[in-house]
Amino acid sequence: MDPRAQRTIEALLDAAEKLFTTRAVADVTVEEIAETAGVAIGSVYNHFGSKAGLHAALMEKALVTDRRFMDLAYVEGRSPVEQLYAAADEYLAFYLANPEYFRMLAFPAEPGSYAAGQDLADRLADSVDEQNKRMVEALRRGMKAGTIRKVNAQELATVLWSSWNGIISLAWRQDRLRRNPRQLKRLLRAATDAFAHGLLKD
Repeated sequence: MDPRAQRTIEALLDAAEKLFTTRAVADVTVEEIAETAGVAIGSVYNHFGSKAGLHAALMEKALVTDRRFMDLAYVEGRSPVEQLYAAADEYLAFYLANPEYFRMLAFPAEPGSYAAGQDLADRLADSVDEQNKRMVEALRRGMKAGTIRKVNAQELATVLWSSWNGIISLAWRQDRLRRNPRQLKRLLRAATDAFAHGLLKD
């Protein structure tokens, strides 16, 4: 790809990230995006087709980044419970390196009434399900091996993932309940400890 075109694309993605993570997508105009990126309005349409296309591209970038972190957790050679601990660590690492991506994926904005927005929301939900499926599979392997008691793996994976989201969101608080990265790591470990010990057989 032409280096100038690549720079324009990156500038538009950066601008979209700044704007879409602070305001509803429907409230952000193409003109604002182009002005923030320092490019012509036509560049949005030339490279992404529409504002919805740009939003979709940004979400896809966030999903790919998240997947890259989580791939580091679910590696062969680790027991199912070890994979759960690693997933908590990598999820926090993803947040610390990409806080706005985390916010977009964990707490997505209202998709709006346009079809492309709903399609994007569905794709995001599918991606979350895909990541949770890896946790479900780890739990089922543990049950099959006899190290984890019989549970509803799908429900338990949702409980653990949603608790991680809640813990990490403490970093956004503006009061004394705010937690720093070191404290978040300890809380995630405590949550995963409680989860893991409740799963293990005697």
